[in-house]
Amino acid sequence: MTDWLGLEGRKVVVAGGAGTIGRALVEGFVGVGARVAAIDRSGSPLDELAAATGAATIEADLREQKAAHTALAQAREAIGAIDVFVHCVGINNRKPIDDYTAAEWDEIIAINLTSAFASAQAALPPMREQGFGRLIFFSSVAGRSGHRDHGPYAATKAAINQLMRVIANENAPHGVTANAVAPGYMRTALTERYLAEHPDYEKQLIGLIPARRFGELEEVVGPVLFLASQHSSFITGQVLYIDGGRTVV
Repeated sequence: MTDWLGLEGRKVVVAGGAGTIGRALVEGFVGVGARVAAIDRSGSPLDELAAATGAATIEADLREQKAAHTALAQAREAIGAIDVFVHCVGINNRKPIDDYTAAEWDEIIAINLTSAFASAQAALPPMREQGFGRLIFFSSVAGRSGHRDHGPYAATKAAINQLMRVIANENAPHGVTANAVAPGYMRTALTERYLAEHPDYEKQLIGLIPARRFGELEEVVGPVLFLASQHSSFITGQVLYIDGGRTVV
């Protein structure tokens, strides 16, 4: 079956497109024939991403509302429209609640949550105007479970879930859906760095996953492509956990 997903020619914007998961998403969308624009912060390997994938690239800090609106306008101009917007932006800083400074709290809230709000604000009007749109946010199993040493991060991911639901409710009459994917423990650069610093922790984490392994990048990309596709048109306001069963135990 040719182009089963119906994504060939779709215009896709990936925020956080130069990160480990973000790049895999860019490659996945390009691989099914979509036109892609990737947005990321200064210092990220955007030039290399553009050379490797052919994606348009925009450098922007989405924490700032004006910058987010400008970046989405630039992305729309570069690829012609915004049919799909994926927010794959986030940082974590693992430690007990008592140990966070106000500045650390503000940074995580701004990067993880404010950037999602500001960029969704910018993506939605053209989607409503054209009567079609897919918004996909990256949440986390931490947005559902009370993991230790994840306070601000968990708060932002729970907030992403609720923000997504409100967006879904407000925009469903316009042909626009909003959903979230919530990965568990994945093989990413951040995970590898953390495990390098805590070599005894990997076995403990795997023991929490019924599948008894970490997830691979392609196991996130596939569900995101589906949620962006023509086959997800009656799915909105949902959080899809991609966690090897972590949230069922």
